[in-house]
Order: sequence, then structure tokens, then C-alpha cells
Amino acid sequence: MKINAKMLVYILSTSMLIFIISLGYITIKSRNLALNEARELATKTAHEQANVIQSKLASDFNVAKTLAQTGQAYFSAQWEEWNKIFLEQQLHVITENPNYLAVATSWELNFIDPEWNKPHGRYLNGWVRNQDGEITQLETTLNTDGDDIAGNYYKMKISGKSMIVDPTLYSPTGKVEDQYLNSNVSVPIKLGNTFVGLAGLDLDLDLFQQVILSIEPFENSFAFLVSYDGTMVAHPNIEYMGKFIAEIYPELTDQYNIDENIKKGETFSFTHQKANKEKDFYVFAPIKVEGIETPWSLAISVPNKIITSSANAILYSALLVCLIGFVVLSIVIWLIARNISNPIIKVTQVLKNMAEGEIDNSLKTHIKSRDEIGEMTQALNTSIEGLNKKARFANLIGEGKINSELDLLSEKDVLGKSLLTMRDNLRKAREEEEIRKEEDKKRRWINEGLAKFADILRKNNDNLDVLSTDIIKNLVQYLKVNQGGIFIQDDSETNPPVFNLVSAFAYDREKYFQKRVELGEGLVGTCAREKETIYLTEIPEDYAEITSGLGGANPKSLLLVPLKSENTVLGVMELASFTAFENYEIEFVELVANSIASTLNSVQINIKTAELLERSQQQSEEMAAQEEEMRQNMEELQATQEESSRRSDEFIGTLDAIDHFLIKAEFDLNFTLQNGNENFLKKFGYKMKEIVGMEAEEFVSNKDIEKFQKIINIVLAGRSHQEITLLKSKDKKEFKLISSFTPVFVNDKIEKILLLALDMKDYK
Repeated sequence: MKINAKMLVYILSTSMLIFIISLGYITIKSRNLALNEARELATKTAHEQANVIQSKLASDFNVAKTLAQTGQAYFSAQWEEWNKIFLEQQLHVITENPNYLAVATSWELNFIDPEWNKPHGRYLNGWVRNQDGEITQLETTLNTDGDDIAGNYYKMKISGKSMIVDPTLYSPTGKVEDQYLNSNVSVPIKLGNTFVGLAGLDLDLDLFQQVILSIEPFENSFAFLVSYDGTMVAHPNIEYMGKFIAEIYPELTDQYNIDENIKKGETFSFTHQKANKEKDFYVFAPIKVEGIETPWSLAISVPNKIITSSANAILYSALLVCLIGFVVLSIVIWLIARNISNPIIKVTQVLKNMAEGEIDNSLKTHIKSRDEIGEMTQALNTSIEGLNKKARFANLIGEGKINSELDLLSEKDVLGKSLLTMRDNLRKAREEEEIRKEEDKKRRWINEGLAKFADILRKNNDNLDVLSTDIIKNLVQYLKVNQGGIFIQDDSETNPPVFNLVSAFAYDREKYFQKRVELGEGLVGTCAREKETIYLTEIPEDYAEITSGLGGANPKSLLLVPLKSENTVLGVMELASFTAFENYEIEFVELVANSIASTLNSVQINIKTAELLERSQQQSEEMAAQEEEMRQNMEELQATQEESSRRSDEFIGTLDAIDHFLIKAEFDLNFTLQNGNENFLKKFGYKMKEIVGMEAEEFVSNKDIEKFQKIINIVLAGRSHQEITLLKSKDKKEFKLISSFTPVFVNDKIEKILLLALDMKDYK
């Protein structure tokens, strides 16, 4: 499509979509707003009317409460005299309140009749209004045979709390057509915390029916009043009065827990969809009288279609406005599109030519317009001129003129910045190429040097002096420095360690052979101690003569590198030059130093190995002689062990023979039994687990206790003792034994007491 058609289609379709969305949004918001406002109005009305009913019930409750408080005065007056006055007060109350069907008080008989001693029975005294409006006295005695546990009187008697009794239908004639709904407000009469009776009012609830019929916040809306137990107190349909709400609205009651919420005394609301898909809004406002724990609830029902009728009217008006606006918008857009499209067509043709690669100044377009199209044309002309400049700049760069300059159109000139970046990258690439060549040259120099010294280290690795001289000579020549030297740690165990100058190049030979440096002394000692390379370029004039290990001429730069093998310094290499060392030269020297250290370590190990091998041969000959002597000793030891084993077997056999023939037992130094053989257990009638820990006196007859104490003293003194002793078994049977008590010594100390015995009866 051309731009004219696109503008018409896109703008009109977008406008239509916006109109539709806006209309839908306004409609939904209006509908929801109308619903919310209606619900708020219904809720507000419900609370206002609930307050009216609550005020009436509270007034009736206060009347009953006043009667109850007056009733408490009985205890300070004569009954007959007070009862007459109280009856007149109750008559005045029922006369002044036409909606009261009865006003009465009930008294516990055991409080008003001194001769009544039962816990039940009450006296009812008051007034009642019949269906003709006549008031007659009500006086009777109730519950003399026992309290009615299911009755409201008994509930208040037990709880001591006031109550609005749930409504019931009552017919004074017994006929259904004469039924009316009534309730009772009762307040306990107490003496301290003791229940003595109650004051009550029977209310005609028809008054609330008039209130309900007057509530209609919306067309077709209605209200109804529900008691604590769910009884319908008032409803536009009088047939519902006296029935439970669960019978009238079973679906609502089950789905929204109406009974439970009423008993909780809460405000609640819901929207219910009926079978015909129509929805009704319900709101319940609690009616709570202070001092009464049985709240009622006032409900209002409003049809949703009544609420949304105003929102529908807004929708129809919005549709009409939308249609008119759409027609006007179409005409305006067509005119605008025509004025815009013609200049755009010209610009489009120029862009097509540029897309084919044509960028000369003949493409510039002149449109006399001060709007965005004029600005677009000016921007296009500027772009054409800028592209011409960039093309010329690119040609110069292609010719190798990388120092050419280009003026950017603006800070946002991406193409111009890219061309300048390309020029800078070409410059950088040329510089990096030169640097890379220099780095390759240095790397090649290092690799050639490492190969050279690797070959040197393979030669003469069995002579430390020759190897050191060859290394330092070639290193000084390869680095083109003035002089150098190698210090090697002395093998002797000196403290602190000492480093000897073993080889030098360009030094006075008589002087360097006598050079020795201790660990931490001068630069050489410091390098060995710190195990790090030291490089100096500012050296005092007298350095060579005072602290350097080299001596001679004073250098301008000094390099000291430790010869380390596994963090152990074997020596130090010192190089001096009249010129500064380059970083790559220092790196090279450190690499060579590592190889030198490894080779030095191997050479020193080889020398020590040769020394150890010679020493090992001497020790082997000495050990051979010692082995022959040891072999003879082992033969003698084996013969001794065989004799000892034979004697041990004889001793064990002797002990076994004793165990089979004699009674044997072992006691500790407290004469507590620790062990006994089979003959001991059999003679005394015990098991092993019974005897361990028993005192020795438990086995001695009472007749020999004194004699046994003497035996204990003799044995503990370290002497054996034989005696005929009278002992007793587990069953208290006594028998004579030839007994021997012997101390057993270990390391000159008595370890235990051994008893060996023989029954005289068995061997007469």
C-alpha cells in the first residue's frame, strides 16, 4: 500500500481500537462504579436501619433492666407491701408501651418464702395484654416439681446472663389466622452473684414489620430481619415470618454460612447468581444490644440489573459519540496524508538512488517546507555531502595516507567514527608489528642463549671449578657486560653459611681466589639470604672496593641472581656492566641461573654419592663381621629358649596335677576371694560367679575365726603357714582341711595369697 492508504488504514484502525478499548474500559469502570456505589448505599442503609432496630431493642432491654434493678429493692422492704408497689410499676410499663404483650417478674420461691426449702420452683407475677388490648394480672407458681432444663428461664438461671429470646409464633385463640410473632427480653435479678429471679417483657414484633416494609433503597429491592437462631422476624412476604431462613433460602444459607455469620455478629455481603443467570446482591448488618450475647441481623437484597441500568445508558451515549468522532477523524486524516505523502515520494526516490550507490551532489533535493519533512530533506542533503567526504577519506586511506583527517558531522556520526577508528587501528597495527618484531628478536636471543648454556652445562659436569669458569666466561661474553663471578656455598657446615668465589671473568686472579662472603654480608650475602634478584643502577664510587665481591673497576649497573634449587640457595651469580641491563636480559640471566642451580645440585650430589659409596663399602665389611658374631649369639639364644619352653611345660603340668588333686583358691591382700578351682567349688557348693568378691572369713567356721585372724597376720608378714582349719560350705556344713596359706611375690612385693588344702576325711 502507498503511504496515503497506510495512514488511513493504520491511523483509523488504531483510532478505532483505542475508541473500543476506551469505551470498554469506561463501560466496565462505570458498571463497577455503579455496582460499588449501590452496594455501599445498600450497606449504609442496612447499618442505618439496623441501628434503628437496635435502638428499639436496646430501649426495651433497658426497661427490663430497670425492672430487674428495681426488683433488687425487695430485700430492703416487706414483701406484701413491696409487691403491690412493684405490680403498679409493671402495670405502668405495659400501659405506656402498646407493643408490650406482657410485663412480668419471676422469683425463686426459696428467696421469697422462708418455708420453701427446695432449689427449684418460682413465683410469676405481672401483667398480660390480650388480643383485644385489655390488660389483666398474671400470677402463678411454676416449676414446683423441678426446673425445665430446656426452658429459657433455666438457661438464664444457670448462666446469669440477659437474653433476647428467639421469636416464636403464638396464637391466643389457638387459631392459625390469629398467630402473631413475639419475643421476650429478660434480665436476671441478682443478690450479689446469686440468681433470685428475672424481669421480662414479651414484645409484639409486628413493629419491625413496618420498619422492614419502609426500607427500599432501590427499585425492586427489599429488606428482612433475622434473629439469632435464624428465625425470620420480618419479611415483605408475611408467610415467611416465624420460619427459619434455612427453609426460605436453603441455597444461600448453605453456600454463604448465613447462620454462622449472624451468630458471630459480623457484617457480611455476597452476590448470588440465580438459576435464571440473574444476580442479586445481599448485605447483612448486625444488630447487637450491649449486654446481650444473641445478636440479630438486618439484610437487604438488591437486583444487579437495577444497579447496572445507569451504566448501560452511559454505554449507548459513548457509542454514539464514538461513531461521530470516527467520521470526523477519517476526513482529517485523509487531508493530512495528502499533504505529507507528496514530499515523502520525492525523498523516497533520492533514497532509492543512494541505495544503488549513487552519492554525488546532484541528488540533493530542495523542498520549501518548515515542518518535519523540510527537516528530513535538509538532513538527507547533509548526509549526501557527508558521504562524499567519507568516500574521499577512504580513498586516501586506501592509498596508504593513514595520517589523513576527517571532520565528523556530529558526535553521533557512527560511520565517520568507524572510519577514524579504522585509521587508528591501521596506525596501531603498524606500531604493534614493529614491537612484535622487536619482541621476537629478544625471544629468539633468549632461546639461543638457553640452548647455548644447556650445552655448556652438559659438559664438564663432573668438575665444579671447570664448569663454573666455562659458565661465567660465556655469560659475560653473551651479555656483553664487563665482568662477572660465581659464588658457591661452602660444603662444610659453617654457621652462618659461607659463599666462596669459585670463578670470575675479567678479574685479578690472585684476588678472587681469596674472596669469601658470609650469609647476609654485603650484596652477595643479602641476595643469598633473601633468595631474590638484586639489580642496582645507582652504585657508590667506592662500592667495588668495599662491599662488592668483584672488586676492580666501579660498574654503573650491578645484577645479582641467586642460584636456587627447590628454594635452597646453592650460590650467587654477580654481573657488572657499564651499561644498564634490559628487562629481557635480567629474565634470561634468571632462567640460566635456574639451570645452573639444577646442574650444581646434580654435581654436588654426584660428589657426595661417590664419597658415600666409598664409606658404604667400608661399613659393609664391618657389618659382615658383626653379622657372623650375631649369628653365633642367635644360636645360643635359641638353645636357651628351647630349655625355657621345656621347663614352662613342666610347670604347667605340675599346676594341672595340683588342680586335680588339691583344693586351690586365690585371695587378694584384703583376703577377698578372686578365684577357685573345680575342687574348691565342688567342696564348698558354690559357682564361680558367686565366690568372686567374697571375704575369706565367710568360709571359716565361727569356732576358728580367732585362729584364722592369726593366720592372716602371719601370711601378710610374708611367711607361709600350714594349719588344720575348720571351714564351712554354702549350706553351713563344716569340715576339717589341711590348709597351706602362701604369699605370692612379684618384684619383692606380695601380689596375692594362695590357698592349697586337702580334706582329712577323704584321706584318713
